Amino acid sequence: MAQKDDPKFPQAEIGILGGTGLYEIEGITDVRENRLETPFGPPSDAYFIGTLEGRRVAFLTRHGRGHRLLPSDINFLANIYGFKMLGVERIISVNSCGSLKEEIRPRDIVFSDQFFDRSRRRNTFFGNGLAAHISFAQPVCPELVDILHAAGRALGLRVHKGGTYISIEGPAFSSQAESRIYRLWGCDVIGMTAATEAKLCREAEICYATVNLVTDYDVWQAEEETVSVELIMENLSLNIDHAKSIVKRAVASLPTGRGENCQCGRGIENCIVTQRDLIPPEAKKRLHHLIAKYIKD
Repeated sequence: MAQKDDPKFPQAEIGILGGTGLYEIEGITDVRENRLETPFGPPSDAYFIGTLEGRRVAFLTRHGRGHRLLPSDINFLANIYGFKMLGVERIISVNSCGSLKEEIRPRDIVFSDQFFDRSRRRNTFFGNGLAAHISFAQPVCPELVDILHAAGRALGLRVHKGGTYISIEGPAFSSQAESRIYRLWGCDVIGMTAATEAKLCREAEICYATVNLVTDYDVWQAEEETVSVELIMENLSLNIDHAKSIVKRAVASLPTGRGENCQCGRGIENCIVTQRDLIPPEAKKRLHHLIAKYIKD
């Protein structure tokens, strides 16, 4: 029988990706740290693994404890691959964001279902002798979004289901001209991290959904207070308890298996285009956790 110290034994089934304080959820037990080394280098921090609502969960702070990493400095590849190594099948991502719509107010929560990626870092697990092209038309898990949205509504929170998250490189916030252009493009919220995470989760065949905590109106609304770190942190601290409540309720509601509307577990099926006998052995080794069920060593 597999044991918890066996690397083949799943240590967690649900991943939670967010800020430093997110793993301080009431009711979590048996918490321990697991610091991993992946083929893509070290993740942002150690994973905190524990039991929440009877489910094994793994928490990771994307910016590192103490918020040490800029968005462009985050090792997104290692973060998502580390979750895969732990056996995680679903990731709930909690992100702060700015609003680009009047009706989406600061301290609201948005469950985005589309992304517009303007970041300059092109992150993919593939390359270096192994090519694959994922389908990304529907970038989040519909089952996971439904459960998160239902949790927010049940808690009586101001929540919005759907919408487009535009991802910018940062670390600077937008100019007014940029912010107004993004509104004309039909984007709903703006951030710096979720689009990259969503793409990598699709490649890793992990269900992904993002809980966007609205902190401000970006800078398109001239009469509103100018976006600043102080404003963001004030509104984020007020919303983080709501995020914890949503995560806890959603974890309790998640089915043990993926539903018929979820295709995330087949994210790279038929997507690998490299001729099998030309795939370098080192690529097979590097991506073992992603491709083993499709390509044998």
